[in-house]
Amino acid sequence: MRLFHTSDWHLGQNLHGQERDFEHASFLTWLLARLAERKPDVLLIAGDIFDTVNPPVKSQERLYDFIVSAHEQNPQLTIVMIAGNHDSGSRIELPAPLMRRLRTHALGRVLWLDDGVLDVDRLLLPLTNAKGKVLGWCLALPFLRPAEVTGPTLGDSYLRGIGQVHEMLIAAANLKRKKGQALIAISHAHMAGGSVSEDSERSLIIGNAEALPASLFGESITYVALGHLHKPQRVNGEDRIRYSGSPIPLSFSEIGYQHQILEIECEGDTLASVKPLLIPRAVNLQRIGPAPLADLLMQLKDLPDIDLLADIDRQPWLEVRVRLDEPQPDLRNQIEAALENKAVRLVRIAAEYAGKGARDEDGNQDLIELDQLSPQELFSRAWLDNYGNEVDEQTLQDFALLLQDVQLESEQP
Repeated sequence: MRLFHTSDWHLGQNLHGQERDFEHASFLTWLLARLAERKPDVLLIAGDIFDTVNPPVKSQERLYDFIVSAHEQNPQLTIVMIAGNHDSGSRIELPAPLMRRLRTHALGRVLWLDDGVLDVDRLLLPLTNAKGKVLGWCLALPFLRPAEVTGPTLGDSYLRGIGQVHEMLIAAANLKRKKGQALIAISHAHMAGGSVSEDSERSLIIGNAEALPASLFGESITYVALGHLHKPQRVNGEDRIRYSGSPIPLSFSEIGYQHQILEIECEGDTLASVKPLLIPRAVNLQRIGPAPLADLLMQLKDLPDIDLLADIDRQPWLEVRVRLDEPQPDLRNQIEAALENKAVRLVRIAAEYAGKGARDEDGNQDLIELDQLSPQELFSRAWLDNYGNEVDEQTLQDFALLLQDVQLESEQP
């Protein structure tokens, strides 16, 4: 059995206000070509399909056009996609009955039966080859919100609730599988030891409570396809537990990532190989500086001029980082003048003042922008500004519960 593992598409994402539909369209075209070339039995999309719970119509069209094209190209391809923490679980599942006709399974949340037993049947999906033979089972684990795995019958521990879901689903899969059938888990979670991007991954839960142990996935699981962390990586060095990473750099901190999908080969219930397929960048992210303003302006003037025959959609996104001794009221004007007729698109200016840390182009302290802060971080900063002391852990936990209620309400289509 051959599988493709991908995740964290973040369709509809903006880079400092600039839409990235061209980059996502380029990735999906490339992925369709790889599906035609390699002919996998299964495509796994491990969450954060969209960037927000209410994605733009264009982003939804991108997803569903891709699914239809993939099915028309290979009617025997099975697609399994799960909701991530950026997604609305109910929105992901809304077209599920229609998508099943395209051999696509969309799982956005876990459900419990009246007797408090996990509804495992909807989370266990048969994986077949072109001849319809069941070669394995997929354990679909969308991002688990605390409200889904805690309560009167489940207890108040979020981590314990997640553990119970895994235990129940893996036990059910082991009972259902036949000899030689692989168990493939797909999950959207932050595993302990994973390497996090500097400014493009939202914390799932306050503190470190979201960091899950790899021991949740016992040795009976042939492969674990993870989503959430944008850097491709193994978990605890295990070949069978992996993050595929995001297909495009979602922030300037990801410039150095080798974006990829993973091609998984299973022989029976044994993992035979994991091969990265590198994704070409449709648009580069370019960062210049930090450097003194005079040096920086010279570097900008040395950039290539616009080629009138070149595709403007492929011009790099540019972040400029300048080191200043004092505020420059016309900083943006100077930088934009130096970039006139240059083949780049300026999206961010960051200034550092000697001895005073990082500031924005107007000299205001704190370079971090609102979309780079989690709700918890914003709440903590507001508390400190209003009361002059750090927020206590209990208040943070109370805020987390309120936030979960708001998020669940916002997920309703």
